[in-house]
Amino acid sequence: MAQVLEFKLPDLGEGLTEAEIVRWLVEVGDVVAIDQPVVEVETAKAMVEVPCPYGGVVTARFGEEGTELPVGAPLLTVAVGAPEGSSGSGEDSGSDPESTGGSGNVLVGYGTGAPAARRRRIRPDRLDRAVTEAPVSGAPVVEAPRVEAPVVKVLVAEASVSEGPVPVVSPLVRRLARQHDIDLRRLAGSGPDGLILRADVDRAIRTAEETATATARAAQAPVQAQVPAAAPNGVAVAVDAERIPLRGVRGAVADKLSRSRTEIPDATCWVDADATELMAVRAAMNAATGPSAGPKVSVLALLARICTAALARFPELNSTVDTEAREIVRLSGVHLGFAAQTERGLVVPVVRDAHTRNAESIGAEIARLTELARTGKLSPAQLTGGTFTLNNYGVFGVDGSTPIINHPEAAMLGVGRIMPKPWVHQGELAVRQVVQLSLTFDHRVCDGGTAGGFLRYVADCVEQPAVLLRTV
Repeated sequence: MAQVLEFKLPDLGEGLTEAEIVRWLVEVGDVVAIDQPVVEVETAKAMVEVPCPYGGVVTARFGEEGTELPVGAPLLTVAVGAPEGSSGSGEDSGSDPESTGGSGNVLVGYGTGAPAARRRRIRPDRLDRAVTEAPVSGAPVVEAPRVEAPVVKVLVAEASVSEGPVPVVSPLVRRLARQHDIDLRRLAGSGPDGLILRADVDRAIRTAEETATATARAAQAPVQAQVPAAAPNGVAVAVDAERIPLRGVRGAVADKLSRSRTEIPDATCWVDADATELMAVRAAMNAATGPSAGPKVSVLALLARICTAALARFPELNSTVDTEAREIVRLSGVHLGFAAQTERGLVVPVVRDAHTRNAESIGAEIARLTELARTGKLSPAQLTGGTFTLNNYGVFGVDGSTPIINHPEAAMLGVGRIMPKPWVHQGELAVRQVVQLSLTFDHRVCDGGTAGGFLRYVADCVEQPAVLLRTV
């Protein structure tokens, strides 16, 4: 006998309340080990593989890829314990020795680590016998392997899906339903005690084919003229207008930017700076050879180091505002965020304790976090807790911008592209490498004099990197 346990979407930390299913890593009938990742989900902060704390046979999955689930919603059910008649070897072998318990782990990389189990599957006609009771709420959807041909799922019964095993005896009926992507739990059986017969599956297949034909004909019909429809905000929108859900990273960015604009009375100041000497220093550092030569240093790393030096002189900008207590909270350490554009959207990884690092150390950490961001493997903890943000939008080929503060921080420095421009140098007109620097700051934490002093110090370090030596 086996006991069916329900695994729910765990609390992913950092105040996250929902996650979107990106990719299932197991299918119904697979044998999973304790702590084996079973699904990849995307939160508002990161892509996360979720491990299952139980070992056994997957009996149901909840939600298709692209579905957004709240924390605490069922993810899947697992039959724990050896199924009847599953002793032996090969396809009919029982579960692993680990499969009789659970670890209670939440995320991969936390707590004990378990080796990935090789995927095995219980034969469909034995899967029902492995399930003796199913204390599961909701309507589980048992998904069968998909075929390449386009199919349409059809709901034959309007009644709620019954819990427990699917009333099917014949393996042939199961195979036929699987080949045509028919959900057996949605069928009303015409046999004794609701038993699903082949005729029931054939009827569902015919219905699916008729629906597919009707859909194809509708797609070939002449396109009707677009008729504007009134949107909830009163703006006329074409009936075929595309709607893109604000969720995941895009939704989190929208919420944070809206909150920043609503709560923070921000102001922006900017200045052009001659970055010729900074670029020369960087070239000299990267040209160094020998045992003492370190890794290559990026322009972003040098600017980050300049920011930490400037924040040491102007700590007002390394703070946050406690609106309830009506207090400005000055922070002792600098956790420097940097904006990174990825396929998932804009993210802001955080370099911890940046004030204790030199340019090489900051650069190495930026490179590591950027690679994690590119592959979607940043953890929520690596995307939160920043105290000041550096935004290098010059990589997009633009000169200037008015950065929006990364709430609840107090300031953000924006850096445009560095490019040759006419510049008066030592009393003569010359072509120099010029960059525009923009500082957006929370006017509650300081006035323009402090913000201007910070920005001028940054510009002085860009123009004369030796200025940094006075702050080391």
